[in-house]
Amino acid sequence: MIEENQTDGPEQLGQGLTEAEDIEALKKALTEERAKAEKYLDNWKRTQADFINYKRWSEQEKEEATRFVNSVLILSLLPVLDDLERAVDSVPPRLAKLPWVEGIRLILRKFQTSLEAQGLCPITAVGEAFDPNLHEAVMSVRGVPGVVVEEIQKGYKLSNKVIRPSKVAVGDGEEEKKEE
Repeated sequence: MIEENQTDGPEQLGQGLTEAEDIEALKKALTEERAKAEKYLDNWKRTQADFINYKRWSEQEKEEATRFVNSVLILSLLPVLDDLERAVDSVPPRLAKLPWVEGIRLILRKFQTSLEAQGLCPITAVGEAFDPNLHEAVMSVRGVPGVVVEEIQKGYKLSNKVIRPSKVAVGDGEEEKKEE
């Protein structure tokens, strides 16, 4: 005897159709969810990149603010440096070996070293070609045209940026007459 468990009625056909519809619906839902996941992943990556850029920008802003504050502070100390240099340069030779004068020289060197450690360096001027980016011409004197003949006030750079140009006297083209 053969048992017949197979029923080919409309009931099974409807059930097969429902399963096919369910599979199609599940495939469609899976595709939609994958698209959502990709969208969320893209948004997450974009947000992460934005955050990294923000951190970089924030660090740059902080460094720039620090450089600005340092330059303002150092710029306010330059007149003190100028005065110390003038004081040491104007000491008469007979007083040059006194201990207090040597102490002033040591203070000047220590002050210069501290400023150099912060990135300050003097601008060379005398004998150099006049450069309006580094020098400020305050007068013209006899000498080679376009060459700095005398430095009136020392100029400085802070981390390769001019914070105070050198005030200089520039040669006007009239050669000085040499004494014979």
